[in-house]
Amino acid sequence: MSGTVEIPPRSGAAFVLETGQTLIVTDPGGQQVADLLAYAKDDVREVVSNGRTFDYEETIALTTGNTLWSNRSNRMLTIVEDSVGRHDFLLTPCSEATFKHFYPTKPVHRGCFGNLAAALEPFGVEPDAIPTAFNVFMNVPVDGASGRLRVDPPTSKPGDHLALRAEMDLVIGLTACSAYDSNGGSFGPIEYRIEG
Repeated sequence: MSGTVEIPPRSGAAFVLETGQTLIVTDPGGQQVADLLAYAKDDVREVVSNGRTFDYEETIALTTGNTLWSNRSNRMLTIVEDSVGRHDFLLTPCSEATFKHFYPTKPVHRGCFGNLAAALEPFGVEPDAIPTAFNVFMNVPVDGASGRLRVDPPTSKPGDHLALRAEMDLVIGLTACSAYDSNGGSFGPIEYRIEG
C-alpha cells in the first residue's frame, strides 16, 4: 500500500497489516490521540493485550524497541520509531458510557469503542472482543506513590509519528479519538500509511 490515508476527526478505520510491513501513525495537527487495536488475521480471538505487554516488556512506558504482545503471548507489533515517547495502554476506548460518565453536559458520542466496533465488524470482530487499546499519543501520567492517574493533553506536535512493524499478519483498528480530555478539548484527524 502506498500513500497516506486520513481518518477524519472522531471516526475510525480497519485494515490488514501483513508480517514485516510497517504502520506509520501520524498526528498531522498535534495533540490528537489515536486508539490502536491489533488482531491476528487468521484468528481474531487473538488480540493485543496490555497485561501481557506490561508483563513481558516490564514497563508501562512503551516506546522505540518495545513490543506489543497478544493474549496468547505472541509478538504482534514492534515499535521501531517514536517521535513522541508518551502513549497510554491503561485506559479503555471511550464509549457512549464514557461520555455519560465524564461529560454529562456534552452530547453523547459513540466514541472510539463504537468507531472500532463498526470498522472491525467486517473482519468478524464483535464488540465484546474489543479490549483496552494502545492509545497512541495519549498522555496519562501516573503518580508513583498513590497510583492515581489523570488525563492530560497529548504532548504530540504537528507531524509527530509512531511506526510499528507487524510481527504477524494482522487486522488493525485505528481511530481519531473522540474524547474531550484525551485531545486537549478539540478534535483532529489522524493519518496513517503502510510501508513494506
